[in-house]
Amino acid sequence: MAAIFLAIVSSYSALATGKSKFLGNIIPSSVPSNWDTYWNQATAENGCKWGSVQNSQGSFNWGDCDTAFNHAKTAGITFKFHTLVWGSQEPGWIGSLSGNTQQQAVVSWIEAAGKKYSSAQLVDVVNEALHAPASFRNSLGGSGSTGWDWIVWSFKQAKQSFPSSKLLINEYGIISDPSEARQYVEIIDILKSNSLIDGIGIQCHQFNVNTVSASTAQSVLDTLGATGVSIYVSEFDANGNTEQEQQAIYERVFPVLWTHKSVQGITLWGYITGQTWKDGTGIVDSSGNERAAMKWLKQYMSSN
Repeated sequence: MAAIFLAIVSSYSALATGKSKFLGNIIPSSVPSNWDTYWNQATAENGCKWGSVQNSQGSFNWGDCDTAFNHAKTAGITFKFHTLVWGSQEPGWIGSLSGNTQQQAVVSWIEAAGKKYSSAQLVDVVNEALHAPASFRNSLGGSGSTGWDWIVWSFKQAKQSFPSSKLLINEYGIISDPSEARQYVEIIDILKSNSLIDGIGIQCHQFNVNTVSASTAQSVLDTLGATGVSIYVSEFDANGNTEQEQQAIYERVFPVLWTHKSVQGITLWGYITGQTWKDGTGIVDSSGNERAAMKWLKQYMSSN
C-alpha cells in the first residue's frame, strides 16, 4: 500500500522537483488548483508591485502579495518579491510629491515591504531600468557620478530592508539583443563593484523569444554569465499561430536557458490559456488539458 501511495504522490510532483534549478510561475489573486502539479517557485503576478500595494498613499493592501508568499512558504519553495522600483505600475500619487518627499516615500515603501517579506529568497529591486525607469529616479540620485546612481541607491536601500535576500535587477529585451545585453552589463558591473547585486533577471517574453535564435540566446547568456553573477530567467512565455508553433519555440529556446551554467532557474509568466497577459501564451487549457508545449516541457524536464 505504501508503494502505491508514493507512486501517486510522485506523479503530482512539480516538474523541477529534485533538480538543482527551479521552474516556477506566477500566482495571481488566487492559486490555481493544479499549480503545484507543475511549479516549485512563486512570483506574484501583480500583487507585490508598488502601485498595487499602495494605490492610496496612506494605506497598504498586501492581499495578493500575501497569497503568493504564503503559498510559497507553505509549499517550502522559493518566493520572489517583484518588484520594488519600477517606472510602470508605480502609484499615481508619487508624481505629485516634491523630491525629498518622493525619496522618503520610496524609503517607506521599501522598509514596509522588507518588514513583511524579509524571508523572501529573491527580490527584484529595480525593474526595467533601460525601458521603463522610475519617474522619481532624480529624487534617488538620478544619473550621478556612475550614470546610474538611482539604481545604486535603490539597491542600498533594499539591502538594508532585505538583508537575507538575494537582490536582483530585472529587464526585458536582453535575450534577443546582444548590444543591449552589453549595456545591461554596464549597470551590473557598477552594482557588483559595490557588492550589491546577487542576480541578473532577464525577462524572456514572447515578443523577444518567438524569433530569437538559439545561438543569439546562448551568446547573450554567455555575456551576462561572464560577470560572474547568477542569472534568473524571470518572465518566460511564447506563443504561435498553432500549438505546434508554440512547441517549436519552446524546443528551440528553453533548453538553451535551462542548461546554461549561470542560470539558476526559470519562471514562466502564466500558463493557463485565457489567463495570461498575452494571448496564446498559455500551455494548459482552463479545463486542465495540456497543450503541445506543456507535453514537450514535461518530457524535457523528466529527461534533463
